[in-house]
Order: sequence, then C-alpha cells, then structure tokens
Amino acid sequence: MSEAHDECGVFGAYCPGDDVARMSYFALFALQHRGQESAGIAVANGIEVFCHKSMGLVTQVFHEEHLAALRGHIAIGHVRYSTTGSSNLANAQPILAFWRGSQIAVAHNGNLINALQLRRELEAAGEVFESTNDSEIIARLISRQQTPTIEDAVAAAAGRLEGAFSFVVLAPDRVIALRDAHAIRPLCIGQLDEGRYVFASESCALSVLGARLLREVDPGEMVTASAEGLEARQALTNEGCATCVFEFVYIARPDTNIFGRSLHSVRKRLGHVLAEEHPVPADVVIPVPDSGTPAAIGYAEASRIPFNEGLIKNRYIGRTFIQPDQRIRDRGVEMKFNAVRETLAGRRVVVVDDSIVRGTSQARLVRLLRDAGAREIHVRITAPPYKHPCYYGVDTADPGQLIAARMTVEEIRRYIGADSLGFLSMSGMMRAIGVPKKSFCHACFSGEYPVPIPNDARLTKLSLEMENADPLKDTEEPREGSFGRECGRSTGTECDHTEDPTLLDSTLVGVR
Repeated sequence: MSEAHDECGVFGAYCPGDDVARMSYFALFALQHRGQESAGIAVANGIEVFCHKSMGLVTQVFHEEHLAALRGHIAIGHVRYSTTGSSNLANAQPILAFWRGSQIAVAHNGNLINALQLRRELEAAGEVFESTNDSEIIARLISRQQTPTIEDAVAAAAGRLEGAFSFVVLAPDRVIALRDAHAIRPLCIGQLDEGRYVFASESCALSVLGARLLREVDPGEMVTASAEGLEARQALTNEGCATCVFEFVYIARPDTNIFGRSLHSVRKRLGHVLAEEHPVPADVVIPVPDSGTPAAIGYAEASRIPFNEGLIKNRYIGRTFIQPDQRIRDRGVEMKFNAVRETLAGRRVVVVDDSIVRGTSQARLVRLLRDAGAREIHVRITAPPYKHPCYYGVDTADPGQLIAARMTVEEIRRYIGADSLGFLSMSGMMRAIGVPKKSFCHACFSGEYPVPIPNDARLTKLSLEMENADPLKDTEEPREGSFGRECGRSTGTECDHTEDPTLLDSTLVGVR
C-alpha cells in the first residue's frame, strides 16, 4: 500500500501484419499500475502517424472506434502518473513532433533533473512549449537535430539529458528504444517471431501478447526495430547499472522479471528475511494487498505463523472522475480496504507491507484493523525506512512529506499506532534480491544518488509550470502547432475529455 507512485509505463511495437493499436491497448492495460492519469497510443504505417490520447484509465480512453482509426504496423503507447507537470491533457503522452519533415512521437518514463536548464535554453532558441512536462523537452531536442538518421538525432538529444529516462520514439518506419546511462527506469525487449519486436517497461506487458522476453535494454543503449530487424548501438557511455530498487520492492508487477529474477519470488524472499530480522509472537500474518502479498506469504513461511487474508481490496476503486465528498474522502482507506473481522478479532496480527512513505494511510490502516478487533498489530515493512526524495521518476520529491526523514522508527510506530514496527535492513533487502548493491539506485533509502541532483531539480513536480510565463489556460481554445493538434480543454488537475466522444476524436491526429 505504498504512498509513492511511479511516473509512467511505455510500450513500443514493430509488428508487420498485426493490429498494433490493439496490441498496444492490451500492453498498456498490463502496465496500468504504473500510471492511471492518462493514456495514449501513436501508430505509424510507414508514411503517416496517428495519435489518440486522453485523461483516464486505458479502458476509459480507448474504445473500438479509436483503435479502428489507428491503422499501421508500428506503435508506441504510454500510461502516465505525473511527477513533472500537472495531471492534464496537455501533459498526456505520446508527445508529437517533427524531425526533418517527418512526424515522430515520443513516450517517456522517468525524470530529467536538468529539465529547467534545457527548457530555458530551448525557449531562448525560439521553441514554444505546449506542455509543462519534461518529456516534451526530449521531443523538442530530437526535432532540432539535423542529423542523417533519426537514430543519430535520438542519440544526440539523449546526450543532453541528465537523470532517468527510458523512452521509445515512433518514426514512420521504425521504433527506437533508449535507456539512460545508469538504466534507472526499466525497459525490456521482446519478440513474437522473426521480424516482429516489442519494447515495454515491464515483461508482464510482453506476456499478455505472447511475446518472448529477449533481454533488458542495457545502460545507455539504443535499440531500433525496423524492416532491417533489430539493431543496437551504444548511444551513451555505460555508467554502470543503477536500476531503481523500489521496482523490486513495490512498483513493478510481481509477474515481471528484472535481472532474470521473478519479482514474486524476490518478494517472498524479502518476507523470509524480514521474519528473520523482526520476529514476533503472533497468531496470523496478513498482507496489505496487493503489493504486500508475496512478502506476507514469505514471512508466514519463515515464521511458521499462519497466513490469512485480513484485508480485502476493492479492485475497482481505481481512478474515477466521480470525486467523493469530504466525509467519504476522509475515509480513503475504508474505501480501498475492508477488514475481515473473522481473521482479526482477538488475534495478534502481523501486517506485512512494502513501505511507509508519508505514514497517513498506514495510520488509518492500523485504526481499521483495531476497529475490526485485532488485539495486537505488528507492522513489518519489506524495505528500509524511506528517508530521501526520489528525483528520477517516483512522486516523492518533497522531503517534508517523508515521515522517516523526520521521525525515528519508534516515533513512526507511535504515530501509526502499531504495537511494534520493523523495517527490513538494506543488507537484508539486498540479500533477498540476490543482486549486488552497486547494481541499484537505492537513494530513497540511503541518500546516495547515482546522478548528482542540481538545486533547481530539488523543487516540486510543478517547477516547469512555475517557470512557464504563459501556461495553457483553461479558457484557451485548442492550439495547433508544429507538435500536432491538441485538446485545450484541460482543467489543471482533471479533464472532462473522456465524457464527450467528439472531444475524444479531436485528439486523433494524422499527418502525411
């Protein structure tokens, strides 16, 4: 039940003969956990590029008529959770651009720590931005490169970027995937059969398509899928892998594989080690579903305490355009979980969760369990205390919101109201994962950032909006420019776009 959110999920496909729009839809559905604010797909047929995107979940954004209009054999897709820029349609992806007269599209996962500097530089050179996210900066940089090939343009643009970036670029005849020099955010390659390739943030998106996982994109590597097959080159210097360890703890789906390891198995081992480090006499072990379930199974196995369901998650709570009133909003945990009194009443309960970031939800959860009759509540966390903000694509950039940055473990225990609280140690976490510590970014736990963070990156996710002298207003008419026609009916935090089919159609862009 982590209170941290990853920014995005990306997908790309080069699959002649296939309905790539429909493939992208199901891949994005598999990546929905990585972002629930907006979704988009861009498709190319060798000549034209078409794009449809809107606010909401994948199932809210796309219907049969949208997928039918996206005809081609090459595609990229995106689901977004905002960590740079507000949650509005102007910031939805893919981002459209032109390179040497040809339409391209970009979908990006991560955060650029030099976004403010690059944007100021590009604006001084005459660029007029249509969004307030850092992903448009990537698209603008590519579009300005007068290189012989699109691959050269992508490599040149990537050389200007600092921070975390795994992105895919759609050109009329190919898909290009690139990962930053530290491979902070995940990106993998799959194959359906000869000449048909896919890219995705997680391997779970490949499985739904029947694609075979080939490998992960290496740090600084650029991979192109086209009529010539799969071609790879080192676009950036490999600075050594520093993949986000929080992917293993919480972000990625348990049926994903990273570093050749099943995350379900890794999370069970996290539970095993957690039980070794923080044993406690108890009657039942329960998870905070869904991310805490594998670790709770592991904790129960190692401690020989029975495992059971004590919390039932409402799997349809998701993102909704119907906002609750204040009374219901104050009961946010109760909206998301129901306690199973038969499991809890009169018992000593071990509750296994992945992390405590801000602490407010955990405190409400403990109260929910007490109200259901739990006699003792022992909270066990499968990661070290989350003490430091992430500037690489997880929405925790405000250190003042991190409870472990200002409280000791004992103070956190009292704040959430638990009888005991235990965090997994860094060494225990690494032992459970089975990969050397040097292969990970663990800055959120250790404060050791693989890419130094400049002061202007230590702001909020709205930094580019504050910088923007003329932001998109709610009253603006739809704008048409070099980056394709976009809907201007954003409201800053929400958009009623999905409720009007005519507005949905207005984001379908085709350029010859």
